[in-house]
Amino acid sequence: MTASTAGKSGIAAGIQTESVIQGVVGGLVGGSVFGVQMAVGGMLPMVAQMIGSQSPVVGFILHLVISAVIGAGYGVIAPRLPAGWLVTVGAGIVYGIIWWVLGALIIMPLALGMSEMVFQIGDMQWMSLIGHVIFGIITAAFYALIATRR
Repeated sequence: MTASTAGKSGIAAGIQTESVIQGVVGGLVGGSVFGVQMAVGGMLPMVAQMIGSQSPVVGFILHLVISAVIGAGYGVIAPRLPAGWLVTVGAGIVYGIIWWVLGALIIMPLALGMSEMVFQIGDMQWMSLIGHVIFGIITAAFYALIATRR
């Protein structure tokens, strides 16, 4: 590897790290808004049950940790998307729906030992879809606001 190649890969790694951090921040902002909706709906104790608690505070903290991880994932994807608010909002909606399917319809029921609830959709899941879409839009929009496009 030449010095020039090493320098370019170092710059790319720096940009990637910066983008991931920006995604984490976006995820925390989106997760905070979604967390309020979950608190109002009484869902935080169920989130806490994933780690053996029923505390709404523990549920909110776990929700924010998950939101940060999902935001980091958005930070990996977002730099590859075309710039523009229409794309940003669209990507946020799609990202929210993807995580609704993965999180609310698959991972959460399995983590709670409720395998019969995988892919079951009722009123609670529809409200969760709305929350995930709002989360995705806010995460993507906040990411776009703070990201440095190169």
